Amino acid sequence: MGSRGQRRADRALVAAYHEARLGELIECVAAEVDRFRAGNVDAYTVDEALHHYHLAAKELWKFCWSGSGAQIEFTARALERLAADGETIDWWERATPRRRE
Repeated sequence: MGSRGQRRADRALVAAYHEARLGELIECVAAEVDRFRAGNVDAYTVDEALHHYHLAAKELWKFCWSGSGAQIEFTARALERLAADGETIDWWERATPRRRE
């Protein structure tokens, strides 16, 4: 486990990531609400988007915060690797139910 300062920095990194990704998920819902207001989709579509948001936000929360301080340290290192590799996790897509074929 790192120093107190490193743990604080790790928590701040994870918190900033969590908030930014929540904002992206909220934008997905907002787009559906806008489509509803324009008359392009029905209320059920917005309801599905809200449910999808809930699933995606739950997965994001588990990634960021479930576990002990060591888990936050692990998550912070994973976020640093993702950033270094130019990769992202699409939390909306990750929460999309798989369709049976």
